[in-house]
Order: sequence, then C-alpha cells, then structure tokens
Amino acid sequence: MKPVGYWHTLDNGRIQCDLCPRHCQMKDGQRGLCFVRAREGDTLVLTTYGRSSGFCVDPIEKKPLNHFLPGTPIFSFGTAGCNLVCKFCQNWHISKSRQMDSMADQASPEMIAQACEQLKCRSVAYTYNDPVIFMEYAVDVAQACREKGVMSVAVTAGYIDPKPRENFFRHMDAANVDLKAFSERFYKKLTGSRLQPILETLEYIKHETNVWLELTTLLIPGENDSDAELDAMTRWVVDRLGPDVPLHFTAFTPTWKLTDRPRTPPATLNRARNIAKANGVRHAYTGNVHDSDGGSTYCHGCGNIVIGRASWTLSQWNLTPEGRCLHCGEACPGVFEAKPGTWGARRAPVRFQQK
Repeated sequence: MKPVGYWHTLDNGRIQCDLCPRHCQMKDGQRGLCFVRAREGDTLVLTTYGRSSGFCVDPIEKKPLNHFLPGTPIFSFGTAGCNLVCKFCQNWHISKSRQMDSMADQASPEMIAQACEQLKCRSVAYTYNDPVIFMEYAVDVAQACREKGVMSVAVTAGYIDPKPRENFFRHMDAANVDLKAFSERFYKKLTGSRLQPILETLEYIKHETNVWLELTTLLIPGENDSDAELDAMTRWVVDRLGPDVPLHFTAFTPTWKLTDRPRTPPATLNRARNIAKANGVRHAYTGNVHDSDGGSTYCHGCGNIVIGRASWTLSQWNLTPEGRCLHCGEACPGVFEAKPGTWGARRAPVRFQQK
C-alpha cells in the first residue's frame, strides 16, 4: 500500500477522495467505488501500488492508436478495479475484480522501465482497467520509463478531477480516451457516471497539453448508435477538438451485464465512420472487425493510403521520414518515426521473477 494525495477530511470525520468526480466518502477501513483507493486510519492509500493483473507486450494498434508510433510493440499492464461501472465492460474480469489474487504479478517502476528497454518497447500503456485509479503507480512508472526514452500511453475513460488530471497527463505522451457515448442518459444508465467531466478532460488534453489524443467509441445497438447521436458527437469533436483527432468506432460484443444486445453489425461501424467523415473528421476508423479499408490511414490531401493495415499488422507505409504523404507531401497528423515498426499482431505475456 502507498499513501496518496487528492483527499480531504470532512466535518463528519470521513475522508473524501478528490481524484475523480465520484468523491467517495470513507470511514476507516472502507474502500472507494474503484476498490483500489482505501482509507487506512487518517490517510488514503493505493492498495495496488506495484501490483498488476498481468504484463504483456501488445501491438500499439490494439490500444487502439493508429497515429502514434505505428507498428511498434507497447508494454501493457493494468491493475484491478475501476471508477466506472460500465454494464458492457469488455475487461470486466479485471476492472470489476474484487479479488486481490487477481493481482499476482508485481513489478516496481524501475523493473518495468528496464523490461521496456530490454524488450525494445518504444512505449508503455496503462490499460486493461482505467489508470486514473492507480495514478500514483502509473506516474512513477512513466517517470522511470522517460529516463530510458520510453514513452507513456494512457488508455482511459477520462473520468478525473481537474487537479489530478493536470498531474496525470503531465507524464503522458499519448492517450486513447473512451468517449462512450454523447448523452448524459447513456453515461448515467450504463456507466454510472457523467458525460460532462469526460468532455472537459478531452478539451484539456487537446488544448492544454502536448499529449497525442485519439478517441474510441464502442457502438452498442440501440444505445449510442443513432444517426442523431453520432452526428452530434462528431460535430462536437471537430468543433471543440479539431478535425485531426482520430476516432475509432469499435464493435460491441454482448458481455458482463449487457447480454441482451446483439453484436454490432459492420454496417453500423461503416455508417458511423461515414457520418464522422461527412462532418469533417479526417481520420475515422472501424475496430473489432476485419476491415482493411476502415483500419487504414488515408491522406487528407490526396486521398491515397499512407498507412495500410490488416487487423493490427501494417501492410503499406507511404510516409516520408518526416511524416508526410509520399504522393502529395501533405503532413499526416501524429507521432511517427522515420521507419514503421514491424511488431505485427503478436501478443507476448511477460512475467517478472519475484525475489
């Protein structure tokens, strides 16, 4: 356990956590809704510091990030718990876990940084569950990795208060934020949270930081996939974040507590992509389906493919070392290296030897 910040004591003696908009109020021995932040005596602690539900090397496209170090391997890990209660959680066995035996793997920030260097991972991802709730562990890992030239990626729902948000994203190089829907009804009914704080996080990342930003929306039939909602969401993105922020529309699979909805048809993903493009989004993608057209990156200037993809494997690379289209010279927004990575679709679990 590690003492953490972002809390204060109330007049009634409870401690209020000020990390996210939930503001859980705890008596001694109680945990917040996220499960991993708990009151111990007169302080708040992170119960999962240095402990993980698993370590793995993934393709960076799986996060998903299509404009950040394409083709490279990314060292990935998460903990347990979450500060949202999404009924459709795809990683519910991790994010909804209340069993500490799911936290069998342990590694210090220095061990993770060294592993990234040895495995030739250009970046590390805080993922599988939301890194906001294990912020102190993630920040310490990011600092250790930065000393070795390894960049940090947050895969998050963005449900965080302004003060910790500033500290957290100061240490990130890229983020994929789940914009789960564009209605307060959806957020309240299916995630137990609110939309407005997420929108504020998105604007903060885009306009107040140098963090590379991409968005993901899991489209659930009958819940967040109407033309009207997709039109409003994508118009907001272009107006408030700009046309160069990539959007990923991904397919829902019935799971956890939402099994009465069918899997998202590919036609729905393509419809969402077309609405986004019509509203000015320059880079809209489909995910969780086999769709090379919807997974590839096209030049905004001439329309030619600049990065071809088959699932999580690169099939074409038509960018100059400076990140410009080989056909017309238009700059492609993103963070690119002179040559693409060659990691492909492999997934390689990592285990640390415990002393």
